[in-house]
Amino acid sequence: MDVQVGGLFGFILLVCVIYAIVKTVQSSASTGTKVVWTLVLLLLPFLGFILWLIFGPK
Repeated sequence: MDVQVGGLFGFILLVCVIYAIVKTVQSSASTGTKVVWTLVLLLLPFLGFILWLIFGPK
């Protein structure tokens, strides 16, 4: 099964993931937590962003 994301939805997802990574790096969380969240966002962009919104560092 091959899932491809493109067009406007892909661009919006890219902007959201970049925003989440920047906010994670700027947070006061530990380095290990930052690394884990960054990897989750890079490896699972859509699901990772949803999880970051719910459980991510504040």
